Amino acid sequence: MRAAYYEKFNGDIKVGDLPDPKVSDGGVVIEVKANGVCRSDWHGWVGHDNAIASFPHVPGHECSGTIVGVGKNVTRWRKGDEVIVPFSCGCGACPSCQLGNEHICDNDFQPGFTAWGAFAQYLAVDYADVNLVRLPDQLSHVTAASLGCRFMTAFRGVVNRGGVAPEQWVAIHGCGGVGLSALMIAKAFGARVIAVDINPGTLQQAQQLGADEIVNATGVESVVEAIMDITKGGAAISIDALGSPVTAYNSIACLAKRGRHVQIGLAAGDHRDMKIPMNLVIGRELDIYGSHGMQGHKYGQMLEMIIGGALQPEKLIDRTVSLEEGAQILMDMTHSSPQGVVVIDRFLEE
Repeated sequence: MRAAYYEKFNGDIKVGDLPDPKVSDGGVVIEVKANGVCRSDWHGWVGHDNAIASFPHVPGHECSGTIVGVGKNVTRWRKGDEVIVPFSCGCGACPSCQLGNEHICDNDFQPGFTAWGAFAQYLAVDYADVNLVRLPDQLSHVTAASLGCRFMTAFRGVVNRGGVAPEQWVAIHGCGGVGLSALMIAKAFGARVIAVDINPGTLQQAQQLGADEIVNATGVESVVEAIMDITKGGAAISIDALGSPVTAYNSIACLAKRGRHVQIGLAAGDHRDMKIPMNLVIGRELDIYGSHGMQGHKYGQMLEMIIGGALQPEKLIDRTVSLEEGAQILMDMTHSSPQGVVVIDRFLEE
């Protein structure tokens, strides 16, 4: 198969031929039709994720495609089924999975991290019966791939972890793919949203998607004070969609009493351990939540809202690219991030 791969951390991401994946007894092989290019893949490439243990390695974890091979123990799927692959898959047997939390499985399977990913023509997925999501007829593979880890993680973070409700103020720190997804989702539930970023173009996009207020972090003395002034006392929910010490601190500090902070942005590399204002957590009785993906069996509400038009994730897609272009974009993330979601939808040589 044609695949993009690297042979060491920070090494060139090449495109070439690798062996086709094999079907495990409980898994499937998918012909990849679309795969998102995500900053989480960049974290893996530079060595921030210790799940990558061997080389060569194929990144990619935001996948949609067609099943072309089925293991002998698989009961829910057959060849020809169109599916979405959650980025964090569960084994179905550990204590976390038994509680319905496959996305934080003790034996997790993550394409692009614990195994070869979807920057390739084909992808092998373990634990297929437990994890795969059927692609609705109304959704394209590209739209499904754009849900990836960003949109579905934002959905669970805003809705299930943050508990968003109409008219609440929601502050979103960092308006990349996760942040803009969270903005769209919060607005769909009737919340009022403050978008915070340092990029004027990104903030303009946030306004176009319905942000009620924008804050350019480079143009104010204090992001926290700006949010406190806008909300007259603090946000009910605040989301760090970036994962930096500054955005995490501001997200917690801008909350109203009994507010909820949701950490979606990855705290990786040197940012693994970050300072937080614990005095405010205690004094204001704040809640701090993490959000790491979403279980396959929880996709229903999100997909129904997309099909019904309440959510339009395709608006976040900046462009589709070839496998070679996707590999270059991933390496370029060391210096800059694309504005909007980029999806690979061409895997053969052009």
